[in-house]
Amino acid sequence: MKTEFKSIPNYMAQFEGVHRGLLEEIYSCIKSVLPEAKESFKYGMPTFEWHGNLVHFAAMKNHIGFYPAPSGISNFKKELEGFTTSKGAIQFPIDKKIPKTLVKKIVLFRKKENEQKAKAKINKK
Repeated sequence: MKTEFKSIPNYMAQFEGVHRGLLEEIYSCIKSVLPEAKESFKYGMPTFEWHGNLVHFAAMKNHIGFYPAPSGISNFKKELEGFTTSKGAIQFPIDKKIPKTLVKKIVLFRKKENEQKAKAKINKK
């Protein structure tokens, strides 16, 4: 059964303990660098939008998944050493602190990337 959430804080409220704390840390990191980003749900996950999808995140059993698009991973490959990554996902283990500075850097990178794509679309017209 798929549950629909009215807000990202509503999504986070379903969790307790370490999962909730880590979700709140990621949420706060994103809000601190881009408070005007639109909050939504895509693919069943909390999503921040800025000229399109910016980042997604979600609680999993043993980690917090952070989904900054493939470019958000490939451009921070060196800094992400030690974390499990795939083409579009980063796993932050629940027994470690969220690398807040890195999350903020990735969000700002994705913001700039999305702004450049949006500008390019406008210039194409």
